[in-house]
Amino acid sequence: MNEVQNTLIPNGREHIAAAFAHAARNGRAAALMPYYTLGYPDRAASLDVITAIAPDSDLLELGVPFSDPLADGPTIQHSTQISLEQGTTLRDCLDMVRELRGRGVAVPILLFGYYNPFLAYGLEALARDAAAAGAQGFIVPDLPPEEAAEMEAAAAQAGLAYVHLLAPTSSPHRIITVTERARGFIYLVSVTGVTGARQRLQSNLDEFVGRVRERTDVPLAVGFGISTPEQAAAIGRLADGVIVGSALINAVDEAQVHKPAAAAAFVRALRTALEVNEIDE
Repeated sequence: MNEVQNTLIPNGREHIAAAFAHAARNGRAAALMPYYTLGYPDRAASLDVITAIAPDSDLLELGVPFSDPLADGPTIQHSTQISLEQGTTLRDCLDMVRELRGRGVAVPILLFGYYNPFLAYGLEALARDAAAAGAQGFIVPDLPPEEAAEMEAAAAQAGLAYVHLLAPTSSPHRIITVTERARGFIYLVSVTGVTGARQRLQSNLDEFVGRVRERTDVPLAVGFGISTPEQAAAIGRLADGVIVGSALINAVDEAQVHKPAAAAAFVRALRTALEVNEIDE
């Protein structure tokens, strides 16, 4: 089990940085951050899957379902739609984070969600309640940095991170803006498109990561399109973190029985691929 889980992690942006440092100290080329949709295929099943993958995860990105998930491809769109049909609300998601903490899941948790429900909840109230539930920060793919000051301030007041995203098409000005305001880590979108497992990585990904790395020492985590241990290892050579979502949900969907065990096995294979000795071979 990940030694970070010996005690429950309190709220605070510093714990995200500690998770990346912990991965490096323990011989992994990059930290592993699986994504999973809260409430999919139902509340109990999602909690069981997340609990099962936590021991081999350095951080967790948990999806808050929304009816118009612009950044998400078919797999995650389907999972969020099913979760919404189950009646999952933002408050339910916070309750699920609290329950995961009660189960002993202690790695940092980032809530990935869209701005509309966050704004409707109230940004200060959301940050306060997320911190109380045990989350460490937010990722909001439809909120550009130029419009994120209020969300950033609410998160900071609660001691949480607000994580910005950059894409291969991001302008030099956007990269400077994000790197100057980065807290916790920066989410690098590997493709010019939506989430979803892909057969190969973008050919210019190393150049993109390099452009951002020139501007900051904050950890860089790459997501969108990573689906296999081999691809995770390739990202581990370039960045500080690897985010995998659609492929994990596919692994759960394909398992006829023992879905949490199937999820755990998939995440364990990704983690193994990130071991430095595996990458060096």
